[in-house]
Amino acid sequence: MSGQALIDPGRFVETLGTEVELLVAAANASSASTPVPAAPGFTIGEVLRHLGGSYRVAWHWLTEGRDPRGWQEDPIPGQSTEDYLRSGLVDLLDEVTTHDAGAYAASWWPADRTYGFWCRRMAHETTVHRFDVEEAAGRPITGVAEDFALDGVDEVLSAWFAQRLALLGVSGTAHWSVGVRTGGHHWIARAGPGYTEAWRCSADEAALADGLVTGSPMDVYLWLWGRRSHRWVGWDKGDNEIAQFWALMRLATR
Repeated sequence: MSGQALIDPGRFVETLGTEVELLVAAANASSASTPVPAAPGFTIGEVLRHLGGSYRVAWHWLTEGRDPRGWQEDPIPGQSTEDYLRSGLVDLLDEVTTHDAGAYAASWWPADRTYGFWCRRMAHETTVHRFDVEEAAGRPITGVAEDFALDGVDEVLSAWFAQRLALLGVSGTAHWSVGVRTGGHHWIARAGPGYTEAWRCSADEAALADGLVTGSPMDVYLWLWGRRSHRWVGWDKGDNEIAQFWALMRLATR
């Protein structure tokens, strides 16, 4: 699948700033030790630390041109997790805003080795975790624009189902395909022994898949990330195939 985003790359930089403010507001409305149901084993404070670390990982990929193995991911002594989060974002934004989105940058996804990849990746990472923190804090869930959610569906299928599983050496145990339909867009996710792949497709092609998942863009986006239960989306045909797809998505996005 092509690595080209469905929306203008500049939107991702704007989204990063907005989503971090929403996340911090929700985090400050609850205790840092509050468990996060959507991310078992995480607390709200650990989500902030994780995101601050993720921004630093992206920064190292961009500035060093390689996987930053062995880097220090924890806040320095006395540094709050909020400051760790914000300072990581500042450094990342300073780097990405001085380069064109199409400029070359190392990444773990061969289909998109550009600065735009990291803007897109961090925007969706932040949005999903903002949902986690709002839910954990008992705050109203902030919606996202439909076109952003559609791009999130595209990103998680292409970069995570199709590519991340391959990097993990994980594939299907049988040959099957699942169509995903939302907001007038369609995708096929297909797996079998030795491969996982996904691509944008026509409505007719999606309808021919063994199973078909449908729903609103935000619900499908969050379902694919394991943040919505099955009741939020529709399943048509192939319950077993969709269940296998769901299981692989959990491995891809853990």
